[in-house]
Amino acid sequence: MRDQGGQKASDRAPVDEPYRAPADELYRPPTHDETVALRIPPPPSGAAGSATTAGTPSGALSGSSATGAEPGGRAARRKAAKRRGGRHGGGARAAEPTATEDEPKAPLSRVEARRQARLRRPSPAVVASRAIGEMFITTGVLMLLFVTYQLWWTNVRAHAQAGNEAHNLQQDWESGKRAPGVFAPGQGFAILHIPKLDVVVPIAEGVSNGKVLDKGMVGHYGEEPLKTAMPSDRTGNFGLAGHRNTHGEPFRYINRLTPGDDVVVETQEEYFVYKVASTLPVTSPSNTSVLDAIPKGSGLTVPGRYITLTTCTPEFTSKYRLIVWGKMVEERPRSKGKPDALVQ
Repeated sequence: MRDQGGQKASDRAPVDEPYRAPADELYRPPTHDETVALRIPPPPSGAAGSATTAGTPSGALSGSSATGAEPGGRAARRKAAKRRGGRHGGGARAAEPTATEDEPKAPLSRVEARRQARLRRPSPAVVASRAIGEMFITTGVLMLLFVTYQLWWTNVRAHAQAGNEAHNLQQDWESGKRAPGVFAPGQGFAILHIPKLDVVVPIAEGVSNGKVLDKGMVGHYGEEPLKTAMPSDRTGNFGLAGHRNTHGEPFRYINRLTPGDDVVVETQEEYFVYKVASTLPVTSPSNTSVLDAIPKGSGLTVPGRYITLTTCTPEFTSKYRLIVWGKMVEERPRSKGKPDALVQ
């Protein structure tokens, strides 16, 4: 068949048909949804389907679309949807602020403001529990400070006071300022040595806590009704008291003394050496017979020159008394030097 120009229809140049891109070139999802580079927007709904089915007879299925293996198929669309925030874009919509969130809130009424202020205020039970807790903490801190004071600081202070008193006493003896005789309450007049316990402590007149014992010194029972003899007396019982705990605790370990241990009393003119005779581990504080001239319970049966040490027991209490008795075995003038008990 020829056209009007005399050319065969088969010889004419083919008419340019519109270009149809292959299905895999129409749209490819971005490799990363957060990129700042330009990217191809998603095709309108149905565009991919119409492009991929173009040229396919009506009612027929393309082999690649039937299997879902073509690029940009169902699996790729699902991955792209997940990158965009969900299969149906719900994530993107949820991220959009609503109009109500941006709207300024209406000011509270005066009644509502007072009600909310009352709710923020702690209840009486909470206030009471806080006060009780603070009281317990304060009490605990005060008790800790008191224990530290009793067990540590009183010893430090008493040792300093007793050491100073012993030093002054020895200086006065050397200079001749003090002379033997009657001593005033609180006045130091001798020094007690217990070599086994490494105790060297001044002896003062009286057993007052404030004037004598709390200053780290040992007190002499020198007042009625518990007046005892002096070491220089020809017969009698020289009674001494001292703290076992705190305030220098000079008698803390006298429970370790055993018969035969030395106890020495040093005065301005003489040394008096005693040997421990017996002990009484526990007795009542009212048992004053331990200070008798012939002390009861000591095993001593005849008049003599004795020494009695008394202190509290058990440790850190004053419920009972611990007693140690000794018998004088030597009286040595200071001019002859120290006794063997102090030289060894």
